[in-house]
Amino acid sequence: MSTRDLHLRLSQTQRVRLEAALHELQTLAPAAAAAVNVADNIPVNHEDSILKGHGTSDRDGEVVATVCGVVERVQSLVRVRTLRARYKPEIGDIIVGRVIEIAPKRWRLEINFSQGAVLMLSSVNLPDGVQRRRTAVDELNMRSIFAENDVVCAEVRGYLPDGSLELHASSQKYGKLQRGQLLTVPAYLVKKWNQHFHHLKQYNVDLILGCNGFIWVGEHVVVAENTDVKEDQQKLAMEADNFTPIETRRHICRLANAVRVLSALGFTLTVELIIQTSEASLSSTVETNKMLGAEFYVQTAEREAKRRADSLRKMNGAR
Repeated sequence: MSTRDLHLRLSQTQRVRLEAALHELQTLAPAAAAAVNVADNIPVNHEDSILKGHGTSDRDGEVVATVCGVVERVQSLVRVRTLRARYKPEIGDIIVGRVIEIAPKRWRLEINFSQGAVLMLSSVNLPDGVQRRRTAVDELNMRSIFAENDVVCAEVRGYLPDGSLELHASSQKYGKLQRGQLLTVPAYLVKKWNQHFHHLKQYNVDLILGCNGFIWVGEHVVVAENTDVKEDQQKLAMEADNFTPIETRRHICRLANAVRVLSALGFTLTVELIIQTSEASLSSTVETNKMLGAEFYVQTAEREAKRRADSLRKMNGAR
């Protein structure tokens, strides 16, 4: 990351401060994770049972990297996470997409992948909540479930013979996303965690970090399993008549701008860092629209450099 990549109108002082913060972040990066190039050896303990994951290979009994990136170790699994790479779907990934076409018995979605994604009618919950075989009437009413340009959350089920992805949204936590903002960031900035759905109670906001680089920030939606169908429909009708409170809208915009700033700086997006950036703008009395100004970018880079330096000193002190 360099100041040229940000395309900001920086004063001379701001440019010097930002370059100093980015330089410090680069010097701290090797301490957090080992960067490797193609054919570099990855040090492992051969007495342990090692599982070679993505980006690694076996050469003369040694584990070598097949891509440029950062070495990640999860228990006995060793893999290399490529930097600035396109999204590579894996089964079980939580993704956010936009409906681009309604085809017979399926929706086609844009999910920031080289191939398309397909969501079958049989893989979604019907509005009446009844689990049954889909009929011709259901197929005619597909647009009432998801229409073109609707934002949808789903899970990767697998690959189809033509190379496109098959999705499913058969759980209550998946489905149409409304009353919020859809953001697009480089997919490599979103790490795969056990939890990609986050309810930020203090803001009444839902944050979904899609593995494909699509991030949703929207008004919180209560997900209730096994609810009465008529009661559920009445609640949905009442919600449709209500507007998102202005305070919730402000929180959505502030959190969305925090994501934009962190993404532009090339920081890995975590819910903790997004909240910290949003809270920092509040404590500094920075207006929501001013968060995208040059000064807040500089402050965010300086704050993250300080946080990582403090964390490194604590780790060294604990040893």
